[in-house]
Amino acid sequence: MKTVGIVGLGVMGASFAARTKELGYRVLGMDIDQKTVDYALEHDMIDEGSIDASLLLGQCDFIILALYPTKLMGWIGQYQKDLRPGTLIMEISGVKSNINEPIRAILRSDLELLSIHPMCGRESRGIEFASGKIFDGANFIIIPNEANSMNSIVFVSVFAKELGCRNISVLSVKEHDRMIGFLSQLTHVIAVSLMNTHENSHLVEYTGDSFRDLTRIAKINEDMWTELFLLNKDILLDEIDQFVDSIENFRQVLVDEDEEEMKRLFVQSTQRRLKFDK
Repeated sequence: MKTVGIVGLGVMGASFAARTKELGYRVLGMDIDQKTVDYALEHDMIDEGSIDASLLLGQCDFIILALYPTKLMGWIGQYQKDLRPGTLIMEISGVKSNINEPIRAILRSDLELLSIHPMCGRESRGIEFASGKIFDGANFIIIPNEANSMNSIVFVSVFAKELGCRNISVLSVKEHDRMIGFLSQLTHVIAVSLMNTHENSHLVEYTGDSFRDLTRIAKINEDMWTELFLLNKDILLDEIDQFVDSIENFRQVLVDEDEEEMKRLFVQSTQRRLKFDK
């Protein structure tokens, strides 16, 4: 039975804990908040927990860092001394370009860092919203670096399948951050911008599914997403510019009352969207 350490018991970390516990792993949970650790123990998400990671890290075969991106460097600097040689460290931050290399620069040579990104989550924050079910049918991305062993990549691929993820992909750091800039970050920008376009609380009693679906992710963790946007700033700005161009094009089509072009855009969007249907 392998022992996994989960560092950070928020929505994602606690969801990892809950699912790995279901799978039969021995799960050690670490968080800076004692109430969060207690909640995880009371709800059988972890086998042991502590607010002092140094007490548990030496028992772990591998660990999952579910921390805000800007906290990763400090955590590695403080706690890597407590890890056993050969420990595999998986970090799940939403961007990689400005995370991976700085961590590797200070990482002990007998430890291995492998970036991953399960494409799932919840809009709400806090351990009470965690669930192992978020992995069911989710996409899972592995972002290796040149120092990663094939054994580790294969292990994480199998682990992702165990979690319940459907499609396992391998991307480079640059490919990942470009993809996430469009599929995740730009969509959050659009949802937030839409909700901030009008003071629209009085529309609640009139709205239909289209508005609710489009703005679901506007319920956003302002601390984490500010970090993610700034860490991926250049790519996200480029994606925003391309989206603005697309909006301006559609606006001109409407001004010109160009019915044929409008229909062509609708057909194209329908065809592209069909590829995402499960």
